[in-house]
Amino acid sequence: MQKAFGRKKVLAMFLTPALVVYIAFVVVSVVWAAYYSFFDWSGVGEKTFIGIQNYIQLFTKDPIFWKTVLHTIIYTIICVAIQVFGGLLFAVFLTRINKGRAILQTLYYVPVVISSVAICQIFSKLFSVTPTGVVNAVLSNLSSKFAMFEWISNADVSLYLAAFVEGYKYLGLYMVIFYAALIGVPKELEEAAIVDGANVVQQYWKVKIPYIKPVIIANCVLVLNGSLRSFDISYLLTKGGPGNASELMSTYMYKQAFSSMKYGYGSAIAIAIVIICLLIGFVFRRFTERGDENE
Repeated sequence: MQKAFGRKKVLAMFLTPALVVYIAFVVVSVVWAAYYSFFDWSGVGEKTFIGIQNYIQLFTKDPIFWKTVLHTIIYTIICVAIQVFGGLLFAVFLTRINKGRAILQTLYYVPVVISSVAICQIFSKLFSVTPTGVVNAVLSNLSSKFAMFEWISNADVSLYLAAFVEGYKYLGLYMVIFYAALIGVPKELEEAAIVDGANVVQQYWKVKIPYIKPVIIANCVLVLNGSLRSFDISYLLTKGGPGNASELMSTYMYKQAFSSMKYGYGSAIAIAIVIICLLIGFVFRRFTERGDENE
C-alpha cells in the first residue's frame, strides 16, 4: 500500500508542473476566448455584449470561414501523407543503410531545427519567377510554360505548396520517431519471419509496421493536432493568398482579430477551431479504437 502511494506521489510530482502550465496557457486562454466571443469588441475600449451573434454570423453568413475549413482539411491530409507516411518510408530506408546513416539522419532532421521564416524564404527563392528560381529553371527545360509559371501567387497551387512546405519541414521529426520504433522491434520477430520465408518487404509489411502501429497512430494524432491549427508556414509563405485561396482557419482568425480589429469575432473563430479540432480528434480516435477491436 505504501509503495503504491509513493508511486502515485512521484507521478503527481512529474505531472503537476505540466498540468499547471497547460491550464495557465491553454485552458485559461480558451475560456477567455469563449468570453470575448460573446462581445462586439475591437480589442480596445468598451465591449458590447451581443450574445451568440458572432457564432450566427460565423456559421450562417460567412462563406469564407467554410472555405478555410475545407482548406485546412486539405492542408491536414497533405501534411499527414508527407509527415507520417513519408517519415515512415524514410525511417525504413534508414534501417536498411549501414554506412553514412548518422549523416543522413542529420540531413533529414535539419529542416526541423531551421526557423519557419528561413524555410519560407528558401522556398520563396526556389519557386521565384523574377528572378527565375531553381524550380522554374529546371522545369522550363521540360516545357517552356514553366519559365514564368507562378507558384506562390497561383490560386490553384498556393494551398498545396504551403502544405508541402509544412510537411517537408517536420518530416524529419517523425522520421526519427519511426526510426526509433523500428529499431526497437524485437529481433526474435524478425528472425521468425525470416525462418518462415518472408522477404524484406514482407518483414516490414507483416511484422515490423504492425508492431509499431501504436506509434503510427500517435504520430497521426500529433500531425492532425499540429496541422489543424497550423499558422506560421501558410502565413509567412502565402499570407492566405492570393485572395483567400490558401487561407486556413488560423490565419483567418488572426486577420479578423488583429487586422480587421474584430476581436470578438476572431475569438468566435478561435472557439470554432477548438471545437473542430476536438471533433476530428475524437472521430479519429474512435476510428482507430474500432479498428483495434476488429483485429
